[in-house]
Amino acid sequence: MGSNTFVRADVWTVAQTDQGNVVLVRPKESDMVVPIFIGQLETQSILIGLGKVEMPRPLTHDLLMSVIHALEADLVRVEIRDLRDRTFYANVVIRAVDGEITIDARPSDALALAVRCHAEVYIAEDIVESAGVPVDMIRESPAVDENQTVTLFSGAIPLPGLQEQAAEPSEALRDRLRTELEAAVADEDYEKAAALRDQLRSLP
Repeated sequence: MGSNTFVRADVWTVAQTDQGNVVLVRPKESDMVVPIFIGQLETQSILIGLGKVEMPRPLTHDLLMSVIHALEADLVRVEIRDLRDRTFYANVVIRAVDGEITIDARPSDALALAVRCHAEVYIAEDIVESAGVPVDMIRESPAVDENQTVTLFSGAIPLPGLQEQAAEPSEALRDRLRTELEAAVADEDYEKAAALRDQLRSLP
């Protein structure tokens, strides 16, 4: 599969399913969305980029953006270009002094960069046709099962094991999250710290 016809798209949100984390790419003015499964670290990096969270030290994608700018180049767009054997393929297009450079990239890395610098996102039309699902199938579902797995949840993704236990008082949960946040900062695990901070902010 592969298409020479691309459509503009947005990084709509990230979600958690019973099969793992996904980033949802939505073509503009479309009622379809393309879910792309990604890892936990990539999920947190995209969330940090979407939220414009300032980290004490640069994460990997922040470092790459700094390198691009130091070379007097710009990230102009990313392209979700292909889907083969259930694997998505993407390009990062960088404008340098000598013209545009196209670099093969994982979609998760490409999108983590795109949300940091407001680069345009494109996706191949045939990917939307073959892998897209209706937007109205994506619904917020805060209910969790006994394994604390959210079936499909639109919004910030808590780290595994950090979902609120139904029987745990909110103040006790808040104290526990604060303790874990302090430990994460002390360990310089800033991605985990950002997720914990967002979890604290979401508490009533």
